[in-house]
Amino acid sequence: MTAKSLMKQATQTVTYDIEKIRDDFPILKQQVNGKPLVYLDNGATAQKPQQVIEVLDQYYREYNSNIHRGVHTLSEKATGAYEAARLKIKNFINAESIQQVILTSGTTASINLVAQSYGRSTLKQGDEIIITEMEHHSNIVPWQMLCEQTGAKLKVVPINDKGELIMEEYESLLNDRTRLVAVVHISNALGTINPVEDIIKLAHNRGIPVLLDGAQAVPHCPVDVQALDCDFYCFSGHKLFGPTGTGVLYGKKALLESMPPWQGGGDMIRTVRFDETTYNDLPYKFEAGTPDIAGVIGTGAAIDYVSAIGMDNIAHYESELLAYATEIMSAIDGLTLVGTADNKAGILSFVMKDIHPHDIGTILDQHGVAIRTGHHCAMPVMERYEIPATARASLALYNTRDDIDHLVEAINNVRKVFA
Repeated sequence: MTAKSLMKQATQTVTYDIEKIRDDFPILKQQVNGKPLVYLDNGATAQKPQQVIEVLDQYYREYNSNIHRGVHTLSEKATGAYEAARLKIKNFINAESIQQVILTSGTTASINLVAQSYGRSTLKQGDEIIITEMEHHSNIVPWQMLCEQTGAKLKVVPINDKGELIMEEYESLLNDRTRLVAVVHISNALGTINPVEDIIKLAHNRGIPVLLDGAQAVPHCPVDVQALDCDFYCFSGHKLFGPTGTGVLYGKKALLESMPPWQGGGDMIRTVRFDETTYNDLPYKFEAGTPDIAGVIGTGAAIDYVSAIGMDNIAHYESELLAYATEIMSAIDGLTLVGTADNKAGILSFVMKDIHPHDIGTILDQHGVAIRTGHHCAMPVMERYEIPATARASLALYNTRDDIDHLVEAINNVRKVFA
C-alpha cells in the first residue's frame, strides 16, 4: 500500500486530537536532561498508553492466573481475556479465522517458527529462498540457518539508491526452484513501503508462498491479510503500543495445518503417552508452554486503542508529519537522508558529514531527543550505502511538528559542536 493511497483512504473530516492522544502516554510528560522528552525511537519500540498500562495492572492485581487448564474463577477470567485478545488481533488484520492467529513472543519468533516448521519440513538441497537487501536481521538469519540445515540457497533482491526494490531483479530471481519469498512490508532502516501486493502476485503466479515481516507496518497503516493474500504475516505487540514479549504469526490455514509443531509441551498437546503424542488443533499446536498472558491481553488493549483512533487517520497524520520532517531536514547543511523512496513511512535515517551517528545520538539526548543510532539490525543496508551506521528518527501517532522542530534544533547544535 503506497503513502498516496493511505492518504486517500484517510477520512479528512475526522479531527485528529493530538493533545488528547499525547495525554494518554504518561512517559511523554517527563523531562530528560532537563528538557521535555521528544521520543523519536518508535521504530525500536513504541510507548504505551495509560489504557494498556491499566489493563496490565488490572490483570496482575485482580485475576493473575494460568490459562486454558484451570476451572477456577481466576483461570477462567484470564482465559477469557486472553482469547478475547486473539479475536481482536484476528479482526485487526482481517484474518478469516482465529485458528490462523498464532500468538508468539514477537516478530522474530514468528519468522523462526515458519523457518523451522514450514521450511525444514518442505525445503531440500538446491531449493531457493528469496529475501531482499533491506531486510532486518530477523528476516535474514533464520533463513540462513535453514539453508545450512537443508542445503537450500538464499537469493537477495537488490535495492536502488533511493532504497526501493529493483522489481525487475525480483522477477528474474523467481524460478522453479523458489520455495519461499520473505519480504519486509516496511523497512525499519529506510522507511520504504514495499509493493507487497505486486510481490505476492508475482510469486503466486508460480505457486510460491510469501511471508511478510509486518513489524513496522501494523502500527502505521491498515493491514488486511485477506486482501494482501499473503501466506504468512508476522508482527510484534511492542511496536503497536502494547507490551514487549508478544507477537503474532498469521498463516493461511491449509499451510498451518500441514506444518509440524516447532516446540513441544504445554498447550500444544492433546494426549501424551510414552509411545505416542497427539497434537492439539490450531492455533494451539504452535503455542507450547505458558505464554505472556498479561502481555497478550495488553496487546488486545493496544489494538482497541489504535482502532478507536482509526488506522486510516493514523496513516494520514503520520504521512503529513513525515512530509514536514523530510522537507525541513533536507534543508540542513551537511545532512543526507538515507532512504528516499517515493512511498515511505515515518522513518528518517540520516548521516552528517564528518560526524559519527553515535555522537549525533549522544548530543541529541542531552537535548531530550531520543533517536536510534547504529545499523538498526540491518547491516546489509549499511553495506549497500557504504556507511557504518545512521541516525534514525522514527515517528508514531503521538509525535508532533514541535517534536520535529526540537529535533532540528538539536541537530543544529550538533553542527555547532563539530564546527
